[in-house]
Amino acid sequence: MGNRVHQTLLDSLGARIASGDPAPGSSFTLADLEQDYSASRTAAREAVKVLESIRMVESRRRLGIRVRPREDWDALDEHLMRWNLSGPFRQQQFEALLELRVAVEPLAARLAAIRATDAQRAELLRLATSLHELGSQGLGDSEPYLAIDVDYHRLLLLSSQNPQFTALTKPVEMVLSWRANLGLTPSIPVAGTLEDHLRTARSIVDGDADAAERHARSHVRTVWGEIAISRRPARDSPAAAAQPGTHGQ
Repeated sequence: MGNRVHQTLLDSLGARIASGDPAPGSSFTLADLEQDYSASRTAAREAVKVLESIRMVESRRRLGIRVRPREDWDALDEHLMRWNLSGPFRQQQFEALLELRVAVEPLAARLAAIRATDAQRAELLRLATSLHELGSQGLGDSEPYLAIDVDYHRLLLLSSQNPQFTALTKPVEMVLSWRANLGLTPSIPVAGTLEDHLRTARSIVDGDADAAERHARSHVRTVWGEIAISRRPARDSPAAAAQPGTHGQ
C-alpha cells in the first residue's frame, strides 16, 4: 500500500512539474504534498528524493522545495522521459529521442562490426532477417515487429561494447515504442529501411565497419525523414498558410 501511494504521488507530481506546473523557480513544501495527495510525510519525502535525484527539484532549509530550471534536469532519466511523453512536451521529447538515435546508432554499428561477439553478430542478423520477413508481409505496424525491432536496436547498442551507448538502450526503446503508439510505424516500411537493417547486420557479421556505419546511418536518416514529413502541415491547411516559405517549395 505504501509503495503504491509513493508511486502515485511521484508520477503525479513529476508529470505536473514536467508539464510546467509548478514552473521552474516555484517552491512548495512537504506539508503541501501531504495535503494535496492525502499522503504521509514519508511518502512525500520519498517522492521528493526521487525528483532530487533527477535534479528536477532541490530542498532548501526554511525555503521548502524549489523546482530547478529545466536545463538542469537529467534528460536521460526514464521517469522524466515518460512524464514528458505523456504531457505537453511530448513532441519535443519524441524528436529529441529520435535525434539521439540518428547521432548514436551509426557509430554503434561501426563499433559492433569491430567488437561484437560471434553470438551477437549471429543474433543481429537473425533479428534483421525477421524484421525483413514481417515487414515484407505488411506487418510493420504489428506488435511482433515492434518487439523484434526493439530487440535489434538494443542489441546493436550492446554490441558496441561502449557502456555509454549501452546506457541509451531505454531511450531508444522508448522512441521506437512511442512512434508505434502514435501510429507512425507503417505496415509496409518505407522502401530501403528493411534492406538497411539487413545490410547493417551483414556488415557487422563481416566485420566491415565502414559499411555497417553507412547502412545504419541510411536507416535512421530515413526514419528521421519520415517523422519530419508526418508532422509537416498540409499545404492548404491554415497552419501551413501561416508559415512563411512553405508554398512553392
